[in-house]
Amino acid sequence: MMLQMLEKKRDGGELSREELRAFVQGVTEGSIPDYQISAMLMAIFFRGMTPRETAELTDAMARSGEVCDLSAIPGVKVDKHSSGGVADGVTPVLAPMLAACGAVVAKMSGRGLGHTGGTVDKLESIPGMRVDLSMQEFKRIASETGLCVTGQSAELAPADKILYALRDVTGTVPCVPLIASSIMSKKLAAGADCIMLDVKCGSGAFMETLPQARSLAKAMVEIGRAAGRRVEAAVTDMNRPLGSMIGNSLEIMETVRALKGELNGTPLMEVCLGLGERLLVMAGLAETYEHACSLLKASIADGSALARFRAFVAAQGGDVRALEDFSLLPSARYTAVYAAPRSGFLSAMRAERIGKAALELGAGRHVKGERIDYGAGIEMKKTLGDAVQQGEPLAVLHASDERLFAKAAALLDTALDYSGSPCELPPLIYEYIQ
Repeated sequence: MMLQMLEKKRDGGELSREELRAFVQGVTEGSIPDYQISAMLMAIFFRGMTPRETAELTDAMARSGEVCDLSAIPGVKVDKHSSGGVADGVTPVLAPMLAACGAVVAKMSGRGLGHTGGTVDKLESIPGMRVDLSMQEFKRIASETGLCVTGQSAELAPADKILYALRDVTGTVPCVPLIASSIMSKKLAAGADCIMLDVKCGSGAFMETLPQARSLAKAMVEIGRAAGRRVEAAVTDMNRPLGSMIGNSLEIMETVRALKGELNGTPLMEVCLGLGERLLVMAGLAETYEHACSLLKASIADGSALARFRAFVAAQGGDVRALEDFSLLPSARYTAVYAAPRSGFLSAMRAERIGKAALELGAGRHVKGERIDYGAGIEMKKTLGDAVQQGEPLAVLHASDERLFAKAAALLDTALDYSGSPCELPPLIYEYIQ
């Protein structure tokens, strides 16, 4: 049967629901050899999949393992997913804001790989913070605090883990149907009622062009709708770091500052508000986007979002004292100032290279399973469009080994462009897709 399916997809045919389910079952059980799975992935890469095929492949992958039933938790369960970026600290800021507005954020999140940071890694930089919860603990904390984040369970969409490993070594990673099914299989299995997808676009994103990002966003929304979930997507800019902090404990510091209202009006908060508005309306917790925006801003102003974040950290074993005394968070042994090589206006920030500079300092992983230096990273002092003077600090580098600074600085040299006049800034949110 597998050979027949391979030949069918190779020749441009459309696989049936039964065939896709049999394929995923064989992948999960190990009854289909790797060479045939790889051949199918390559056939999909070249021939593509119809929206129906993609939705049914995703459904089969979501059902290949444990499906999280959150129905016993009172309230509307919401989730937000990012396709990955640099200084993308939206989740730790937005999640407690949503919880303070009455939503239940029960989120299973992944770890970072390469220059893109993972929410779980950021949270784990808080001393004592547990992100390896059992399903029972996960549901209990979500019910009690309205907010819980844990690492993705190995039992969640196991077919995806197998398929992704083979995609990684067969050159089939950049394929929209396979990317969409990979992401959405985990989101559907995690059990949220409403899902907001943040698809990054630009130099620091997996999808570098707007058409690529739009295509992925539309594919994932179609999958979610086919599964009966409330799903929307935002295509957001990743040609510059979203926040000023790049690195795990550094981003936790920025999270606390944001929740205290110290970062209002910044790009990070603009994206948080944009995504949050859509989720609250989707969840039926606000009638209009304007109403939703006012609720989110109020959660910052009255301190309820920060209080919800503190309760969440405490519930998962984290030391809440570190949220007030940053000296209790992991810190790098050495710091170095990266100064502007010339005067002018910052006209381009290649986010990928800035992220790779942080990676070289120890803030990320070159390969899966590599140990992270939670205190390492980059503190950006300027952002796109800012005027700078030669010799002025552009960034502060944090590392546990002084020898790492030179390579990181060399990457920053190639990441930043300067012009003699102010540049036009790209939008932070290009569009929403429903």
